[in-house]
Amino acid sequence: MIVIKNKRTKTENILKKYPDAEIFDVTSKGEYKRLSPFYPHGGIPVPFSGTVTSASVEGIWQGLKVFESEGIDFSCFSNRTMKDLKRTVRTHGHCLGHQKGLGSRQLLGYIEARKEIYVPSYYWMLEHKCQREIQHFIDLLRAGKTIVFLDYDTNGDIEDPSKPLSHASLIKRYIESHM
Repeated sequence: MIVIKNKRTKTENILKKYPDAEIFDVTSKGEYKRLSPFYPHGGIPVPFSGTVTSASVEGIWQGLKVFESEGIDFSCFSNRTMKDLKRTVRTHGHCLGHQKGLGSRQLLGYIEARKEIYVPSYYWMLEHKCQREIQHFIDLLRAGKTIVFLDYDTNGDIEDPSKPLSHASLIKRYIESHM
């Protein structure tokens, strides 16, 4: 079984409910930060953009955002620092959507962009850059262990725009589909 908990949840509270659990912090500050969308693996294809790649999944997500006062930002694709990636409405004005690749003028709405840009990019990263970690989790599950992933966000519903999507929920979904 895989459970998603907020990073701020006390370990003792998790272990009360799941006494045999193995706990993994998959945030950008955790021991499993390679699973963070901010992690700069490099070579991650930017969807709908030919051979263009990004250092991180978050670089793709932020780089393809289009605001009322600013278009896409190529510098996000090369950012390898895990910092200064977020592009916000406070700085750039109202977000109009995510551009469907570099050669398009088509803007995707938030949920559509999650489905066509973020999730495929994140799954590509898991498939091509994180197989050692994924296999470790699969081995634990096959041995009957409970896994708890710690993430800042716990929303696993791609269709719910009210909260950021939990990348830990995507790890869970990916692993469960490969068992």
